Amino acid sequence: MSLPNRYHLRQVAPASSKGCMICYKPTSSVLITVDNRDFFYICKGHLSDKSFCSPIIDSEAIERAAKEAKEREIELVKKEYEEKQRLKKEKEKEKNKKKDKDKDKAGDKKNGKDDDDEDDDAKKKKKDDDVKNEELGINKDEILKIGQEEPRIFALHKSFYQLRLERLRNAELTKRNRERLLNPTVFPDVPKDGL
Repeated sequence: MSLPNRYHLRQVAPASSKGCMICYKPTSSVLITVDNRDFFYICKGHLSDKSFCSPIIDSEAIERAAKEAKEREIELVKKEYEEKQRLKKEKEKEKNKKKDKDKDKAGDKKNGKDDDDEDDDAKKKKKDDDVKNEELGINKDEILKIGQEEPRIFALHKSFYQLRLERLRNAELTKRNRERLLNPTVFPDVPKDGL
C-alpha cells in the first residue's frame, strides 16, 4: 500500500466544514492526495507550522508564468512602438501637406497652428505613456503575486505521514475483517458424524 506524500490544499463550502484533524475546530480547508485515497480537514494555521508539513513549491510554474508575463510585456512594447512610428509618419505627411497649403498664407497664422499641434501631440503622448505605465504595472503585479501565492501542495512530515498510513491500514484491515465475517465459507462446517 503505497500512498504518495503529496497533499493538495482544497477548499470546501463553509456549510460542509468539519473539525480540524489536530485542534478539532471547524475548518473548510482540506488536504487531499492526488488519487483521492486520503483526505483530512486542517486549519490554515497548521499549514504554516513547520513541524506539521512543508510546502512543495513548483518553481517551474512560477518561472513559466514569469516568462509569459515578460513575453506579454515585450509584445505590448513592440505594439506601442509600431503605433508611435505609424503616428509619427502620419503626422509628417500631414505637416508636409499643411506646409504646402500654408506657404500661401500669412506667417502669423502658421505659427499659431504649429503651437496648437505641438500641444495636442504632447497631450496624446502623455496619455499614451500613462496607459503604458498602467499596463506595465499590472504585469509587474502579476509576477509578484505568482511568487507570493500561498502554496497549494504540501508534504507531511514523517510522524504525521506515518499516522495517516496507519489510519489507512487500520481502515483497510477493518474492512477486510468485516468482509470475512460476512462470508460463510470462512467458518468450519458443522460436524456431521456423531461422537
